Amino acid sequence: MEISILGLALLFAITAALYASVGFGGGSTYIALLALASLDYRALPAIALLCNIIVVTGGTIRFQSRGLIDWSRIWPILLLSVPAAWLGGRMVLERDSFMLLLGLSLAAAGILLITEPFIRRAGGETQKGQWTGHKLFAPAIGTGIGFLSGMVGIGGGIFLAPILLLTRWSDSRRIAATASVFILVNSAAGLAGQIMKSGWSLGADALIAYWPLFFAVLLGGQIGSLLASKALPEIWIRRLTALLILYVALRILFV
Repeated sequence: MEISILGLALLFAITAALYASVGFGGGSTYIALLALASLDYRALPAIALLCNIIVVTGGTIRFQSRGLIDWSRIWPILLLSVPAAWLGGRMVLERDSFMLLLGLSLAAAGILLITEPFIRRAGGETQKGQWTGHKLFAPAIGTGIGFLSGMVGIGGGIFLAPILLLTRWSDSRRIAATASVFILVNSAAGLAGQIMKSGWSLGADALIAYWPLFFAVLLGGQIGSLLASKALPEIWIRRLTALLILYVALRILFV
């Protein structure tokens, strides 16, 4: 499917607005749109990760200003996830292997988007500090998701948030704040790995070639922050993006 750069920019702006309104970056949808546009698979992760960084930076600042980021609880999740994301970004994959991994990741992300409301109800609301799980849980989860994020260009929040909700790690607002920080730092680490893998000059050239997309998500992210989910209920945002992600996953895996 051929999509012009301006068409992609418009879709990216809409995606950024929707995700920013609920505190996420949108990496899974960016990379799904890029895959639909038939771009060089090697450029997909870097573009999606940089878009993540642009969008989620504002969300992280907002969460911090509201006192929802508990760094003493977040650092065990980030401890190994950051180097794992960098290592994942450095991984060299053949096109078929990358597209298979991307298709499976998008399918999982779409399913999680659809099922998260049920996961939220199953997990219930946990007050800050009540979670008493194993101390290795957070580093293990962060490492696995970080590595995958760096390889395929998905920030990881879409996987982390449902897991934390289901295990009653904290209340939903602080989990959203944790996911925002996770996306930001792991996207940065994964992007560094991706650029080092392709070479600084080649990586920079690829990012410069798609500069309208970065401007679009910056604008869309600001709009989403202002809307704060008032224009469209969060559940419909999740359902619509889940349908797109699942559609792309099926195209990648079976077409």
